[in-house]
Amino acid sequence: MAATVNTVTGPISTNELGLTLMHEHFFFGYPGYQGDSTLGPFDRDAVVAASVEVAEAAKAHGVKTVVDATPNECGRDPEMLREVSERSGVQIVCSTGFYYEGEGAPAYFKFRQSLGTAEGEIEEMFLKEISDGIGTTGIKPGVIKLASSKDTITDYEAMFFRTGAKAQRETGIPIITHTQEGTMAPEQATMLIAEGAAPSRVMVGHMDGNTNPDYHRATLERGVSIAFDRIGLQGIVGMPMDEDRYTVILDLLKDAGNANKIMLSHDTVNVWLGRPPVMPDALGALLANWRITHLFENFIPTLKERGVTSEQVNTMLVENPKRLFGG
Repeated sequence: MAATVNTVTGPISTNELGLTLMHEHFFFGYPGYQGDSTLGPFDRDAVVAASVEVAEAAKAHGVKTVVDATPNECGRDPEMLREVSERSGVQIVCSTGFYYEGEGAPAYFKFRQSLGTAEGEIEEMFLKEISDGIGTTGIKPGVIKLASSKDTITDYEAMFFRTGAKAQRETGIPIITHTQEGTMAPEQATMLIAEGAAPSRVMVGHMDGNTNPDYHRATLERGVSIAFDRIGLQGIVGMPMDEDRYTVILDLLKDAGNANKIMLSHDTVNVWLGRPPVMPDALGALLANWRITHLFENFIPTLKERGVTSEQVNTMLVENPKRLFGG
């Protein structure tokens, strides 16, 4: 029997996932965007309309499911995601979890950590949202999102990794992670497994920030999956070019079995909450392909030109997400 995945419109079978993008953001705001409401006002209708347009563009390339990896403190709104899903016909999986310390909102749980209550409260939050839904919406997350800093997992971040592993152990929900610039991946996997997480239900994300294939292999040796999920995001600090991503993927695919452990996505931010960033012209040119259709219009065709088979692409975009969710 197929496993079940919680989407924002209700549970589906893993057999219904189809072609899946495992890490995108229909809308996202760095914590603090709420304080810029005078010049960055929130327009719900405009955000939903723009998100529907993005979902429909992905759907035109065969995408059936998108995992929205927006953490709890970065503008996650399950009811807006439900409206986007209903209007576009794209299945959306939302997340429960918090961002890494440097770009997240650590003050709330760091204060509670000083009182000695934070870790139990985080675990309680994960379990409540997974079992009963987010707030009063009844919408249940389908993944736990965890994140760590560059070259370290801070004490603050470790609380979420420990409690996320416990929640995964109890509920079976997959874990997806953020690695800052592709660092701390083996350490993330080791910590999660030590706390009882099932490696087959862990996807270590943003690994395309690291251009050393042996580092990827060291992570895969832990039994987890990895994601090249910032495709098209290049030219800014810590981001390699897509050309580097081709090289690493092709190297990894030489090893039997690795195709079964790699997933692909973009980490696009399709609507910025607050005032949208103004990119310098040179950076804007480098980011021209950072959009939800880039995989299908450019990246996958180039992979195929360089020897990657249609079967391998299907494995990375269809079969591997299905396996991660227990199918």
